[in-house]
Amino acid sequence: MIFQPKLFVCLKNYTKKEFSSDLMAGIIVGIVALPLAIAFGIASGVGPTEGLVTAIIAGFIISLSGGSKVQIGGPTGAFIIIIYGIIQSHGLGGLMIATLMAGVMLVAIGAFKLGNVIKFVPYPVIVGFTAGIALTIFSTQMNDLFGLGINDVPADFINKWICYFKNITNINWLSLIIGITSLLIIIFVPKISKKIPGSLAAIVIMTFATWIMKRYLSMEEIITIGDIYELPTSMPKPSLPSIQFEEGQTLLNLIQTLFPAAFTIAMLGAIESLLSAMVADGVTGENHNSNTELIAQGIANIVTPFFGGIPATGAIARTMTNINNGGKTPISGIIHAVLLLFIMMLFGKLVGMIPMPCLAAVLIMVSYNMCGWRTIVALSKNPKADFFVMLLTFFLTVIFDLTVAIEVGLIASVALFLKRTNEATVIRSFHKEIDPNDNIDLHLNKEKIIIPEHVEVYEIDGPYFFGIANKFEEISKIIRDRNALVRIIRMRKVSFIDSTGIHNLEMLCDKCRKDGMEVVLSGVNIHVHNALEKSGLINKLGTENVCSHIDFALERAKIIVEKKMSDS
Repeated sequence: MIFQPKLFVCLKNYTKKEFSSDLMAGIIVGIVALPLAIAFGIASGVGPTEGLVTAIIAGFIISLSGGSKVQIGGPTGAFIIIIYGIIQSHGLGGLMIATLMAGVMLVAIGAFKLGNVIKFVPYPVIVGFTAGIALTIFSTQMNDLFGLGINDVPADFINKWICYFKNITNINWLSLIIGITSLLIIIFVPKISKKIPGSLAAIVIMTFATWIMKRYLSMEEIITIGDIYELPTSMPKPSLPSIQFEEGQTLLNLIQTLFPAAFTIAMLGAIESLLSAMVADGVTGENHNSNTELIAQGIANIVTPFFGGIPATGAIARTMTNINNGGKTPISGIIHAVLLLFIMMLFGKLVGMIPMPCLAAVLIMVSYNMCGWRTIVALSKNPKADFFVMLLTFFLTVIFDLTVAIEVGLIASVALFLKRTNEATVIRSFHKEIDPNDNIDLHLNKEKIIIPEHVEVYEIDGPYFFGIANKFEEISKIIRDRNALVRIIRMRKVSFIDSTGIHNLEMLCDKCRKDGMEVVLSGVNIHVHNALEKSGLINKLGTENVCSHIDFALERAKIIVEKKMSDS
């Protein structure tokens, strides 16, 4: 079966001991997820309610139907810039459509068993856009950290910083002190006790301090969540947000416009959730089901928008928190979602008292943890081309947007792959003799193979595909024997051949015949042979001209040469 949720497997032999571990882990993960869900919702341009709703509904669905035992789902920092951009251009209605489309894509990827394909996204591209997202998140928090009071912060990176510098004289020093103090708490609390989340400690301490300053010291200039947003006391009812169309625009036009953004959301969700699941597998020793996990992510992103939620995926930090605190089964993820619902319904007023500079500090630490500067330093020591792809993806993410960055990064990686493969595939020519001891680890101590007169031998070492399909013809034009009557193409090291390679090989055979030469293939493996047979090239050459070994190919060449000489 494609869809096999881990929850139902775990429940077959579920014990009280496992429930005890899941209960404790779920409570701790819920406490850790609370400030992150609020912060991600606000940073995305929606609000704390949307962040909490996403963590509750998506977290519940992903744990209920996912393919990993310990995965924790919810809003993550990776989606912030793409969500913010969609809202700026198309509003909440556009975000809902894009999220629904992304959910359908994720379900389709899982249903068609393409989960493993996502893992082939090049590592430099992942590092590049993750670091770019981290810098973008960091840049969005300066207004709240410094208390600049800017109402309309520009969306793009450069104009955002220009705006900050223009308003630098409006710094609210009290907000800055709260923000810096929050950062220090987040940094140093885990060094004292790893059981207490630094972000939670910072929020509790600074919220209490802000309440005292506002109530007893009349310091009303400190902006809190409740000053900007109205927090709910119950779960929002499902609804369809109004979609504002531009003049002459239809729903189909809007879907076409939003498709690239939806595809980016789906790709991000797939990459991050599967990366998180793989990291979890490495720690727990379990094996997740990639396709089931993607289907669960898709279902979550289809359902959540109807409650006002934003895109969600598996979160590495929360998943690791779950594992480190004893989470054994998806029950811990369900408990974390229920706890968040309980907090939202009963403690909404307390959440509204959290100071915005403190949330900014939380997100600054999130961006620092995301940036992976150590990984970037390590990549700088790798081949320059990989480092270039990483930098290209990074700068495109920061300067333009994530959609452009991923598309260009993938194209650059493919071009780099083709270049390397082209360089790795070697075409050799042999004149007069072949040394069987060449290019092997073990010397055979065989005598050299003599190439008959009027015969030329070429060997293709590597895959024969569209990236190097013209290479053979270019080389053969330069070095071939003009008096040759037979051309042997040795293909023992050709691992695969694609349609372009077959086409070029067929054209080469036709050209050889026009020049009065016969083509003999040698050492064709079973997969390449089947591809050539299906294309009809074997029949065109003649089965007698496709030999299993170079010795047989040379014998066949002798026969052809003798016949051609006698005919002439």
